[in-house]
Formats: sequence, structure tokens, C-alpha cells
Amino acid sequence: MFDVGFAEILLLTLVGLLVLGPERLPRVARTLGGMARKARGSWLSLKRSIEAEMRAEELKEPLRHFQQEIKSTVDDIKTGVESGIGAFGDAEAEKPKPDQKPAAPDDRQ
Repeated sequence: MFDVGFAEILLLTLVGLLVLGPERLPRVARTLGGMARKARGSWLSLKRSIEAEMRAEELKEPLRHFQQEIKSTVDDIKTGVESGIGAFGDAEAEKPKPDQKPAAPDDRQ
């Protein structure tokens, strides 16, 4: 992320030694190191949670597609059943009822 070489670290150490003194420099370095560690940990945690959310969304897409296919199949089946019931109802209407006599064939030929 940052390109910090040995020369930059040496320069920062010398400036810190001159400004803070030899007594406070180790304590400040430890504090800064702890803060950097916490910041890096927070960044990695955020990065992992974002990646997990992205993976979850990627997994949801095929499920949505499958759900749409199932719905269209169910609709097709409902349509077929309804048309079959309609055809059965038409056949029932044409069938003579048990209390009625069937129509006599025409003998006028």
C-alpha cells in the first residue's frame, strides 16, 4: 500500500528520537504500532464482510432464476389443468343425465 523503504524508516526514527527523546520514543512507537494493528484489523474485517455479502448475492442470483423457472412451470401446469377441467366439463354437459332418456337416432333416411 505505502512504499516505505529503509531510508524513510531510518529518517523517521532519527526525527522521533530528536523530538521525543530516548525515554518516550519506545512508548510512542508501541502506541503507534498498536493503533496501526487495530486499523489493519478493522480494515480486514470490513473487507471480509463486504466479500461475504458479495458471495451471498452471487449465490442468490441462481436461486432467483430457479424460482422464476419453477413459477413459470407451475403456471403452465395450472393452465393445462384448467383447460383439461374445461374440456371435461364440456364432455359432462354433452353426456345425458341418468334421469333423461338418450335421444333416439333419426330413422328418416
